Amino acid sequence: MAVKIKLKRLGKIRQPHYRIVVADSRTRRDGRAIEEIGLYHPTYNPSKIEVDADRAQYWLSVGAQPTEAVLAILKLTGDWQKHKGLPAPAPLLQPATKEDKRASFDVFAKTLEGDDAKGEAITPKAKKADKKADEADAAASTESTEA
Repeated sequence: MAVKIKLKRLGKIRQPHYRIVVADSRTRRDGRAIEEIGLYHPTYNPSKIEVDADRAQYWLSVGAQPTEAVLAILKLTGDWQKHKGLPAPAPLLQPATKEDKRASFDVFAKTLEGDDAKGEAITPKAKKADKKADEADAAASTESTEA
């Protein structure tokens, strides 16, 4: 029996998420699995990847073959390199927190302080009162031309 590590698709039509499963190669994509060893949510920003490294190493050691998509995921998590005895990859990027974003904004704002930027819009915003006055003037001028 050939065993594969593959993705089992779940979720709605345009909101897929996957489970990383170990299954017989002859079963259908969403069919019965021997074991579930991880999760993959590609629609999250950044995408969410969870793999049980011990179980992945076990199944790779007994000869389970990963599909191309799972191989890419295992390379990202470092499980494939560990199985092959290669050096570990760089760590995955973590999402930026609000404090990190605020700090980078503050640094950018400090660089602009020396410039002539005043933090104002280039085009002045038209106020509602000015618009109403303009409309009243236009209406008065049309009435005077009609009379």
